[in-house]
Amino acid sequence: MRSLAMGQRLLDKLKKRKEPDSGQDQGEKERGSIRLAHFIIRRKGVIESIFAAGCIFSLLAMLFVNVNYDLTEYLPASAESRIGLDKMEEEFGYPGTARIMLKDVTLYEAKQYKDRLEAVDGVDQVLWCDSTVNIYSGEDFINQKDIEDYYKDGCAVMDVTFVEGDTAKSTSKAIDEMKQITGDKGYYVGMAVQNKSLTENVESEMSLILTVAIIMIFVVLCVTTTAWTQPILFLLVMGVAILLNRGTNIFIGTVSFLTNNVAMVLQLATSMDYSIFLLDSFTRGKGEGLDDEEAMVNAIDEAINSILASSMTTVVGFLALVFMNFTIGFDMGLVLAKGIVFSLLTVLFLMPAMILKFAKWNERTKHRPFLPEFNKLSSWVYRVRYIIPTIMLLITPVAYVAQGMNDFLYGNSAVGASEGTQVYADDQMIVEKFGRSNMMLALFPNTSPVTEKEMSDQIEDLPYVKSVTSMANTLPAGIPEEFLPYSITSQLHTKNYSRMLIYIRTKTESDQAFKCADEIQSIIQTYYPQGSYLVGETPSTQDIKSTITDDYNRVNNLSMLGVFLVVMFSFRSFIIPVIVMIPIEIAIFLNMAIPYLEGDTMVFMGYIIVSSIQLGATVDYSILLTNNYVSCRKSMGKKDACISAIKLSCPSVFTSGTIIILAGYIIHFISTTAAIGDLGHLIGRGALFSVFLVLTVLPALLVLCDRIITSNEWDRLQKFLKKRHDRRVELLKKGLKKMAGNGNAAGNEPMEVNGDEV
Repeated sequence: MRSLAMGQRLLDKLKKRKEPDSGQDQGEKERGSIRLAHFIIRRKGVIESIFAAGCIFSLLAMLFVNVNYDLTEYLPASAESRIGLDKMEEEFGYPGTARIMLKDVTLYEAKQYKDRLEAVDGVDQVLWCDSTVNIYSGEDFINQKDIEDYYKDGCAVMDVTFVEGDTAKSTSKAIDEMKQITGDKGYYVGMAVQNKSLTENVESEMSLILTVAIIMIFVVLCVTTTAWTQPILFLLVMGVAILLNRGTNIFIGTVSFLTNNVAMVLQLATSMDYSIFLLDSFTRGKGEGLDDEEAMVNAIDEAINSILASSMTTVVGFLALVFMNFTIGFDMGLVLAKGIVFSLLTVLFLMPAMILKFAKWNERTKHRPFLPEFNKLSSWVYRVRYIIPTIMLLITPVAYVAQGMNDFLYGNSAVGASEGTQVYADDQMIVEKFGRSNMMLALFPNTSPVTEKEMSDQIEDLPYVKSVTSMANTLPAGIPEEFLPYSITSQLHTKNYSRMLIYIRTKTESDQAFKCADEIQSIIQTYYPQGSYLVGETPSTQDIKSTITDDYNRVNNLSMLGVFLVVMFSFRSFIIPVIVMIPIEIAIFLNMAIPYLEGDTMVFMGYIIVSSIQLGATVDYSILLTNNYVSCRKSMGKKDACISAIKLSCPSVFTSGTIIILAGYIIHFISTTAAIGDLGHLIGRGALFSVFLVLTVLPALLVLCDRIITSNEWDRLQKFLKKRHDRRVELLKKGLKKMAGNGNAAGNEPMEVNGDEV
């Protein structure tokens, strides 16, 4: 009887599972959206006050958000160079460094400059040949080979170490004073100079980028809207959302320079759709004879699902970046996703009040539509529906292979000393005269001066090593360490650790530099197997490379999976998400293949980030066209539905696509920072490919897969599951009846199961 009772309980549970009434659920959803619309309109004064307070807070808070320009800060804690940097900061600090070349100076003049530079507040020491050669003995008595690494052909090159780090204000101020001292004779490179240049360039350039972007987007909106005041409304609402996003970055504390500057333009470009959806719905309501408030309720109810679906795909695409081990992805993904959420909240809650305020102005400034009807384009796309997809089918495998063969740069120099900057020009001048000079620092336990001396000599004998500075080779034999000034010993020795400065004749980022760093690291490990590290830009770049390349597949897979799930639940289909994503993925392959075909070297950081951005920001075009096709297909044949869907989608796709394309190319053409410029180029070109493929390839896919799309496999699956569920109930009933019959034969009284005697 215990088994019979358990069976009865299971049967009761199964019978309680009722098939959801989709019509009833939809009605409740609609009532919920209408209630939300009424609430927003009734409380619009309170909502405006909340947003105003948020804007005031954000204006103040954004001034206290720190901006980081050092990519090594985003290395995972487990990276060897990150551990070494932390240990060195703990023991010695991590001073900023620079390299200076003085042109057209004598040895004596160079010495005078050197002394003045070393006296600048914030400068710790200036390393030059006067530490090993008596400059005052005259050039005729000095062996030129002994000083050719520091002085030749009337040019002197010096290595500078600052008291504080590369990004410290005191270091930046010291560089300014040094430039005043050297005037036109000075050429400056190094991490401290790169960071200072990057900071100044980005701040000035992004102001120009934002200004130009706003002007160009305003022009696009004037062309694509039907009232002269509508663009002002859109930009006002988006401006509030951008301000709220920037201000709330204070809760993150520090954001990367890339995030801080690119996020504004990307947020403006990728979330403008939401405003357009809402205003279009409001305008249609007014055209149907509704008053302002009724039209607004109707607009919110009608547009909320489109806005939510559109924003969710973008948020999911951006959030995929959060899972990068190289944590600049977390930084950028979080800020961009947060920006989309603020855009969504601003459009849903603030924009209705703004639309009602602008209603009269929009009515007075109405103008005829400038966009065409797109009849010819729609018909042409349908006629070539097999040609373009066939061409894409042939090109895509080639593009996929090519995009995996790109050459990349990974480190700080690729960002701060890229071609087109003053730092790059100065670096070329110094390299032409003196060759490369790449500084690395070895950190190892302070145990034995003899071991340190042996290791120092072995490293110094390497053919690519320019110089080695350590306590062992600085201190004359037999002289105690205490005889040297503390300012020198504290830079090379602490109670627990020793530090060695190693200059090699390579770039900071190249295969040769990586090979040299590995060899030096191997030597250090031979003498000090435990607790030794090699730090500097080259070892950090090696770790950045290994970390960020591992992130690539993870980010791509997560962004595709997230977008797939959002589209799947939006359309209640398993096939439509695949169809929707195909043109966007092909656009990504084509976008990434072009740099390889052109022989360009890209900053990998932009490459990995833009895949998620392009997918999240442009998949909306595919969703819009597919949604229009499904709607038109209910009352039209395949051909008419396809042509009508293209015609209905073109205005929104061209408006949004043009905005993203312009935003990307404005960033590309104005920014001299490689990471920002490359990212802008990839975004602009990627959006261009996405627009083209969505309007040409996707219609063909929709027509080819029409039977699958219109048959609604989601409903078939639900019917299958319901049928299987009913089958299980029937089988359980039969089992219970049999068990009850056996019990009755044994002398038990008949029993009832859910009203039936068994």
